[in-house]
Amino acid sequence: MAQIDTDFIYKKECFRIIGAAMEVHKTLGSGFLEAVYQETLELEFEDREILWSRQVVLDIVYKNRILCKKYFADFVCFDKIIVELKACEALVPEHVSQVIHYLKATGYSLGLLINFGVPSLQYKRIIL
Repeated sequence: MAQIDTDFIYKKECFRIIGAAMEVHKTLGSGFLEAVYQETLELEFEDREILWSRQVVLDIVYKNRILCKKYFADFVCFDKIIVELKACEALVPEHVSQVIHYLKATGYSLGLLINFGVPSLQYKRIIL
């Protein structure tokens, strides 16, 4: 079962990712489309030398067979952390479920759900 905000695996890496997101939010504030935050966060990752891949295709496996349907993660950082971005008024359980499904599909243990659509940056660490 997934947990939220209980364990601190990859603490240093998360600190760097969240710091980059905070810089983007401090500079842009809320109100932009998610795609704008994706692009600016990508630039911030480059500036901070954070290892990342954008719009990563995630295979879904059913009984050892890869399905045609794919998930697309906004970012995978350090080859082990799923980073999913939102630009909405509030995070809802469906957003958390989305990250949980990404973690199950990849076998990764940690996802960060980051919401730029609020006055103060909102984020959740999701551990599987």
